[in-house]
Amino acid sequence: MTVYFIGAGPGAADLITVRGARTLARCQVCLYAGSLVPRELLAECPPDARLVDTAQLNLDQITAELVRAHEEGQDVARLHSGDPSVFSAIAEQMRRLDAAGVPYEVVPGVPAFAAAAASLKRELTVPTVGQTVILTRVANRATAMPEGEDLATLGRSGALIVLHLAAKYVDRVVDELLPHYGADCPAAVVAYASRPDELILRGTLDEIAGKVKAAGVLRTAVIMVGRTLGAEQFRDSHLYSPERERHVC
Repeated sequence: MTVYFIGAGPGAADLITVRGARTLARCQVCLYAGSLVPRELLAECPPDARLVDTAQLNLDQITAELVRAHEEGQDVARLHSGDPSVFSAIAEQMRRLDAAGVPYEVVPGVPAFAAAAASLKRELTVPTVGQTVILTRVANRATAMPEGEDLATLGRSGALIVLHLAAKYVDRVVDELLPHYGADCPAAVVAYASRPDELILRGTLDEIAGKVKAAGVLRTAVIMVGRTLGAEQFRDSHLYSPERERHVC
């Protein structure tokens, strides 16, 4: 049997992929993070599926549930919010499954930063303004950042920075990015992207921290800082340019 790591999307139940929903519908066991995954998605599971909320489980307990289901001949859906490729902690789970000889697959999902960009109605890569997006977080008590990946270093690039899990540390974010981006650089915070209680905060880098604190945003938010957020005067891309040479096959 197989463990399927499924990206549940950023919050709205209908933003799970078709493949994700179809996979969920045929798994006899579903492990999900109750604090992050919308409960509406559990309706996609078979009526008799065993549902396990992992919010209070540690890695050993989660692994035991996955191995147990495999040994009982049951496919398992392991639902993660957003997309499993970033900040999902599936790497450590896959390492445990490799050691246990349990097969698994990964089903991608809509990441939180993509949902946030959609809510902002912004393309994150704009011709002549910015073509690079950095996905990162800040160091906290949970996990330190690797050397060279601190905001002060990453900020030297001037690229659009997208921060996950950082709303609680917004003052530090602003302090470390101000020298590189300037006080007038566009910034935005999207909390609970795609959900009914979604909250969008826009401003400049020097005022965004105040807006975040005034709104009481502490978690489940994405912070974006970069010039592409406010880009209006820019050259059209070459992709659809009438000057681009096109060959009919």
